[in-house]
Amino acid sequence: MVNFGNEWDEILKDEFVKDYYLQLRKTLIQEYRTQQIFPGMYDIYNAMKLTSYSDVRCVILGQDPYHGEGQAHGLSFSVRKGIAPPPSLVNIFKEIRDDVGINNLGKHGELTKWAQEGVLLLNSVLTVRANQARSHHGIGWEQFTTDVIKVLNERQKPMVFMLWGGDAKQKAQFITNPNHLILRAAHPSPLSAYNGFFGCHHFSQANKFLSERGLGMIDWSID
Repeated sequence: MVNFGNEWDEILKDEFVKDYYLQLRKTLIQEYRTQQIFPGMYDIYNAMKLTSYSDVRCVILGQDPYHGEGQAHGLSFSVRKGIAPPPSLVNIFKEIRDDVGINNLGKHGELTKWAQEGVLLLNSVLTVRANQARSHHGIGWEQFTTDVIKVLNERQKPMVFMLWGGDAKQKAQFITNPNHLILRAAHPSPLSAYNGFFGCHHFSQANKFLSERGLGMIDWSID
């Protein structure tokens, strides 16, 4: 049984006995035994361990974790200090700089501070084989993260969903509560950032939405 150490334990307790999850767990046990898998097994659920259900003000939904050595640590787009920020994260920092005037470039790439600010840094798929992008698509993670989105959608306190890229945008169909704000854009990858991520102004839009509802603004700095 997964232990989050917060409200997610009660909210998701039924998830871990569903047939799909039991099969997913079997697959993961085999994968971690026989392959190099990122992130480490104790980091898979860091997004929810760091940001409890009631504390979520914004969800940033990515695709699958970074598949390079030492990069993924359970928070979408984040890398630990000491690891060079990957191109997608550099592009996120560029948009933040241009949108809200905060310059995170040249510092580090660890987004733990955002998680503590109420930003749920979730991927659609939570694990990946080393150097094999999308290698764990279709093994069950999509159902798990969809169910997470569904329980967030049920919450009445407003939050912002930032859906970047095709996989993330597919989750929009499960966000039906009019209290919440959905923001869609291209993925910040260098392959697509110029097709609608740059200039999306998601960070200022999120803060305007939250501020107008008395929920405070997110500090998008990382230091």
